[in-house]
Amino acid sequence: MLLTSFRIASGCQAVRWLVACSALLLQMNMAFAQLVQLAPDRLALCASCHGTDGNSPIAEHPKLAKLQTSYFVRQMEDFKKGRRKSTVMQGIVAGIDEKEFQAFAVHFNQQNPPTPGKGDPKLLPQGKEIFYEGIVGSAVPACSGCHKDDGTGTNRYPRLAGQHPQYLVQQMLNYKTGARDNDDRGLMRAVAQRMNEAEIRAVAEYIVTMKGDEE
Repeated sequence: MLLTSFRIASGCQAVRWLVACSALLLQMNMAFAQLVQLAPDRLALCASCHGTDGNSPIAEHPKLAKLQTSYFVRQMEDFKKGRRKSTVMQGIVAGIDEKEFQAFAVHFNQQNPPTPGKGDPKLLPQGKEIFYEGIVGSAVPACSGCHKDDGTGTNRYPRLAGQHPQYLVQQMLNYKTGARDNDDRGLMRAVAQRMNEAEIRAVAEYIVTMKGDEE
């Protein structure tokens, strides 16, 4: 009886401890979010191309809203150190201290997710098949295997859902030619090299229709 009471008491203490830790973590996250508020002049560095809320209206420029903070910071570091090539981005990051990268990342991650587009109806069936099944004959893995079924990605692989197809196509072609080579272990280069441009375009047209978090 005493042992049972002790176990119950210990269990209650553990629950209270977990609740207290969760509350503390929530407070810390809220405090951190307040600390990383970007000044208008800093945010203006991104706004003209990506929008203040990260939902870029320009098809050639990526939507940054809801993008994983770890991926965002890694890309900024790669631009800064020349591992990812872009005359425009390298010029911009030259004026940004690396300590600010996290603040930009958190800002865009906290924005509303991108609004899905319609995509090309003629390409959607093929694009959907590639996203979820891959291309067996070419040994192309399903996009969902790394970027999740809803396209929201992970800390290692970025969110794709709702992204501009024009931007996605250009990046895949850059991987295909080797113009972009900052992918993890050459994974995206290997995938892109096994796809033709029509297949790349089809899956990009499907991805823009995905709702991601809203699904």
